Amino acid sequence: MRPMTSPLLLSPSPCRLLRRLFSRAPRRRNPTTPRPLAPNLGRRLPASMSSSSARTPGSVVADADALARKVAAIRAAGPAKLQVIADFDGTLTRYWYDGSRGQSSHGLLRQGNEEFDAKREALFEHYHPIEINPDIPLPEKARLMEEWWGKTHGLLIEGGLTQEAIKKSVADAAIAFRDGVVELFEFLEARDIPVLVFSAGLADIIEEVFRQKLHRSFKNIKIVSNRMVFNEEGCLVAFKGKTIHVLNKNEHSLDMAAPVHDSLGDPNGSIDDYSLVKKRTNVLLLGDHIGDLGMSDGLNYENRIAAGFLFMHQLTSNRFCRNTNIEKSLKDYSEAFDIVYLNDAPMRGVVELVSDLCP
Repeated sequence: MRPMTSPLLLSPSPCRLLRRLFSRAPRRRNPTTPRPLAPNLGRRLPASMSSSSARTPGSVVADADALARKVAAIRAAGPAKLQVIADFDGTLTRYWYDGSRGQSSHGLLRQGNEEFDAKREALFEHYHPIEINPDIPLPEKARLMEEWWGKTHGLLIEGGLTQEAIKKSVADAAIAFRDGVVELFEFLEARDIPVLVFSAGLADIIEEVFRQKLHRSFKNIKIVSNRMVFNEEGCLVAFKGKTIHVLNKNEHSLDMAAPVHDSLGDPNGSIDDYSLVKKRTNVLLLGDHIGDLGMSDGLNYENRIAAGFLFMHQLTSNRFCRNTNIEKSLKDYSEAFDIVYLNDAPMRGVVELVSDLCP
């Protein structure tokens, strides 16, 4: 995590920053006037944000000079050296859905067996506080996350999960992609830039969300997540490969990758050789949690731009309630990510960013 070198600034669009950074240098300022982080980036972020400003899509950049250097280096290397690594839940998908908290790819699943759905919910209630507890050492937390995922997968098998239940769960789910996701994928596909979607969820569900919500596939996208094995009757019988949980989703798990399919087919069949991504040493990383920065572990990258998504308020009982230490979260995210998009900001800001990276 790099130190924050300048005051935080709020911008309606990070692309405004980039266009300014690549233009000619501004005129010399009066030395007695404090120099802003970047020209015309916007007003300073107040110490305590109002609910109205938190609801306004925007972005925060802590170190514009460092971001400009990274953009220039990636741009000079060209699209052949670039890859995109993205988290799924809360990054590609919206935090808010139809007035309430959207579902995750794990949370939307209904087995068709209320007893086992309740058991999985009980596991969530027990382990989720452990997941978000910053005081638990990472090795101990990783062991407990492995335990949680293992128990959950066991319940899915024991409860008789079927492919049809997955289809129905997605059809009934409160889940949606951020505005601009399709535009981003189309831009990257047209330039043959690979996208690795890393998730601690379930690859088969994520693929079904792509099919039902986007109604198309993209040849450059691969899902790196927990993959199911079904028998001839369409019943879950096992999971393939090692377990991917919130603390180990990274490029060491590339052997789990498989293309997003047009139809269910056989998601566990042969896949293309994807070792060439390791030769793409420039990375655009998208995540909604500081732990997502670990998704590029295992890749010997030269330049990485990390874009984070931070939802700062949630609506409860018709009023905005402050999350636990919002200002600390914003500071931490701004120190960790090169750009932080606030709330359910559309993905179009990232589209503008990749347009600067690959003009």
